Formats: sequence, structure tokens, C-alpha cells
Amino acid sequence: MSMLTNALRRLCRRVWTNEDGSSTIEFVIIMPVIMTIFLMSIEVGVMMTRGLMLDRGIDITMRDLRLGNLTPMTHENLKNEICDNAMIIPECTESLSVELMPITTAGWAPTKSKPTCHDRADEIKPALEFIPGSGNELMIVSACATFNPFFPTTGLAATIRLQNSGQYAMIATSAFVNEP
Repeated sequence: MSMLTNALRRLCRRVWTNEDGSSTIEFVIIMPVIMTIFLMSIEVGVMMTRGLMLDRGIDITMRDLRLGNLTPMTHENLKNEICDNAMIIPECTESLSVELMPITTAGWAPTKSKPTCHDRADEIKPALEFIPGSGNELMIVSACATFNPFFPTTGLAATIRLQNSGQYAMIATSAFVNEP
């Protein structure tokens, strides 16, 4: 019995003092954290690029609108022009909704507090609110595009406010004055 106990003690001591494979255990513990941070940084980069391109698209389109290069001004023309100028937004015409609203100069408040984003799971709806406005009227344009996260299982996609279909929304706004 004591011989068996001594052999068991030697085996346990040898296993506990053995350092083979210790770096593998550290790697297995640390690697998921590093990969999550890596994937989240890619997701943030993609989100920022899409947001910047949406801002670029609406800025260039509003410049063309102010210069009178968009005639006739319709919801579809405005939407297509924003998509053409934004370039890298996936499925742009299906995921983009555009609202054009006048701002009352009495209180400097838009008629609506928050732009409406349409969900890609729904049918594409016509213009949510598209009022071309009259001469010398200040207009605000809100464009909202919805995107699928690149890595929906990473921590970032879980923390951002997603819509019902699991997409996040990017909103860009701009303003212009209707010339008489």
C-alpha cells in the first residue's frame, strides 16, 4: 500500500512540476481575447468608413442640389445621387431612406425630431417625408442607411443599438436653402 501511495505521490509531483505545455494554456486563455479585439477593430473601421462615405455622399449631393444640377428633384433622383456619391455602401438603394423637410425659422426647429430609418426586412417604402419646399426656405436632409455587422458575434455588435433585423443604422444630415 505504501508503495502505491509513494508512486502516486511521485506521479502527482512530476505532473505538478512539469512545465511542458504551460505556454499552450496561456495561449488558449489569451487568444480569444486578442481575436475579439482584432475583430472589433475591423468592425469599427468598417462602420467608420461607411459613415464617412454616407456623409460624403450626402454632402456632394447637397452641393449639386444647391447648384441646381439635380433637376427634376425627386426622391428617387436624390436617393440615387447619394448612393452614387457614397460609392461603397452595400445595397445602397435598398438600405437608404431619405427625408427632406423644411425648418421653421421662427423656432429653428425641424418638423420632426429624429429621422426614420427603414428596415431592410420591410418592403421599400416611398418617400417618408419629401417636401421640396419653396423659395428662401431652409431645408434639412436626413439620410439613413442600415447595415449588417461584419462580425455579429463580437462584443461591438452586441453593444451597438441594432434594429429588429439585427442591423445598425447610420444617419447623415445636411441642410440647404432653396433659392428663389
